[in-house]
Amino acid sequence: MRRATLALLCLLAAAIHPAAAQDWTPDRPVRIIVPFPPGGATDLIARIFAERASRDLPQKWVVENRSGANGNIGMAAVAQSAPDGLTLGACTIGNCAINPSIYARMPFDIATDVVPVFWSGSVMNALVVRVDHPARDFAQFVEWARREGNRVNFSSSGFGASNHLLGEFMNGRLGLSMQHVPFRGGAPAMQAVMQGATQMFFENTPTLIGAIRAGQLRALAVSGRGRDPALPEVPTLTEAGMADSVIEPWFGYMAPRGTPPHIVARLNALLNEANNDPEVQRRLRDLGARPEGGPPERFAGHVRSEVARWRQVVEQNRIERISE
Repeated sequence: MRRATLALLCLLAAAIHPAAAQDWTPDRPVRIIVPFPPGGATDLIARIFAERASRDLPQKWVVENRSGANGNIGMAAVAQSAPDGLTLGACTIGNCAINPSIYARMPFDIATDVVPVFWSGSVMNALVVRVDHPARDFAQFVEWARREGNRVNFSSSGFGASNHLLGEFMNGRLGLSMQHVPFRGGAPAMQAVMQGATQMFFENTPTLIGAIRAGQLRALAVSGRGRDPALPEVPTLTEAGMADSVIEPWFGYMAPRGTPPHIVARLNALLNEANNDPEVQRRLRDLGARPEGGPPERFAGHVRSEVARWRQVVEQNRIERISE
């Protein structure tokens, strides 16, 4: 009798779960905390999804920029938020996969303090210089950087970001001695190159695409497996002679630990619906982003594999950890 009752309860739970997920509607604006300044790839992609995901809802989603500590401050705020489905955090290759190996003390645990909701997209990085730079291609840039030695500075969106590690990777692989200059996000790091404060930046394509198309920056290479459809004339690092250097940054959303599964499922469904909109796909691809999507489990598996990958990279390259 007890076993039959338990089986009946399980059947009822299975029947109710999809309905609960479908019926849940946020009664207040859902905020996406972007832990970087406005204007970078994470911010641009989040705004596209926030606009479309809330189009048919009574409450519009909002994007809140809360930068600092290479994304740790914003994600810590997400982890400490109420698990009611009204707060999501923008999770990237930097703050969710690299930071756990770069920072000696993290303000949140990616494995236990947040839960995956949705994988929004992937991009590649583009190496850019000012349009008046003497290098016209990647090989010329390497020759120039060798001659200039440690007088060459390169921007990054923060210590430990993928664009920081790519610059250090170039130093090690190509015998360069470029000096790293971190900024609080991709937009100010890009401005530094445009103003001549630094000479190179290896950043997500969506952050750079407008300046490249406007003739303010020159792209010399991209870090993907293949060429970026948004920049078809720009070769990959492999094509330019630097093999085994594929890095494709990614973006997604996490909710605070304890967010009910039916709410996670509903948020995932809303974001997938947005992702399937042809206009959203067009806007993402126009930025140089590849739409991803899928269930939370797909994003969870990707994050786990990336955390392991970047732990190995940091250890092998003996990158010093941040103690603060």
